[in-house]
Amino acid sequence: MTVNRRKFLRGAAVAGAATLAAPSVARAQATTLKMQAAWGGGIFLENAQSYVNRVNEMSGGALTIDLLPVNSVVKTSQMQDAVHRGVLDAVHYVPAYWYSKSKAASLFGTGPCFGWSSQEVLGWIHYGGGQELFDELMASLGLNVVSFFNSPMPAQPMGWFKEQITDASQMSGLKYRTVGLAADVLLEMGMSVVQLPGGEIQPAMKSGLIDAAEFNNPTSDRDFGMQDVSKHYHLGSFHQSQEFFEVSFNKGKFEALPSELQAILKYASEAENSNFYWHNTNRYADDLVTLQEEQGVNVYRTPDSVMAEQLKAWDIVVERISGEDPFFAKVVDSQKSYAKRVMNYLNLNQPDYKLAYDHYFA
Repeated sequence: MTVNRRKFLRGAAVAGAATLAAPSVARAQATTLKMQAAWGGGIFLENAQSYVNRVNEMSGGALTIDLLPVNSVVKTSQMQDAVHRGVLDAVHYVPAYWYSKSKAASLFGTGPCFGWSSQEVLGWIHYGGGQELFDELMASLGLNVVSFFNSPMPAQPMGWFKEQITDASQMSGLKYRTVGLAADVLLEMGMSVVQLPGGEIQPAMKSGLIDAAEFNNPTSDRDFGMQDVSKHYHLGSFHQSQEFFEVSFNKGKFEALPSELQAILKYASEAENSNFYWHNTNRYADDLVTLQEEQGVNVYRTPDSVMAEQLKAWDIVVERISGEDPFFAKVVDSQKSYAKRVMNYLNLNQPDYKLAYDHYFA
């Protein structure tokens, strides 16, 4: 066969240029991380899966998270230690679940309300020095953990009671379920507080172990069957008026990842903020209507007298713990500085949305 030398050289040059133009990607061996969630089912497990899906899709197969439901490897109370020791690569939970190590942990999600919502607390995390303070806390505790925060939750309802609460005096002596620093606050109000996992709340109220309870939102509460043990549901509260998820990774495993995969874990967390709020708010609204119209639940706004007493109790708890723990006081001061500045702008600028709502729907 006769080869045309000129055509051969021209073809080789084109092939060489194509090779140079194509990116040379040396794929490392795919990494799989085992992540346990604090949720056995329901909307929060869906939220955890949504974060995992984002990571898996964005990584293009270079990184996969395998999501495990609650208690798959360790109990919820042991999740952070399991990540620290490398028994688990990652977990999806909330800081209130490990605040027994440091009461300052609850400030990163379930702390006092300085007139702000979960959105602004996450703003403090990202732009007000909150992440740096959290990393300082991790270092002081000697924990081999890297954490990101996401999914700003609406204020948690005051919850389910055997009768309508019309005054703060009715709260005294009630056996009530909550978690985190909220337990200290409600104890200060004269309540008897029991800290139980979500799945144990409804049976405890049914058996009389507790008189009243909260978990988080109308969808989860309905899934737990709270409407079967109470018909009095109170929305609005300062006991946990802001909270969000914490996604934690074993620090050694995280730092061993290429920088682009570390970035995916971080920014997938931020992306989940918007998805959570849109998705969950829509579901909560639908399930609240179902509770009212199909399951006979009476829904009330928690009285201002109760919320005023909650704020007084918060003041006492914060002052007491700040006097015992300088780091706790440092975090509170940082939060107050951010909230005072940011909420000043928002309070001056935001119109009264309820005024517009009542104009059309009241």
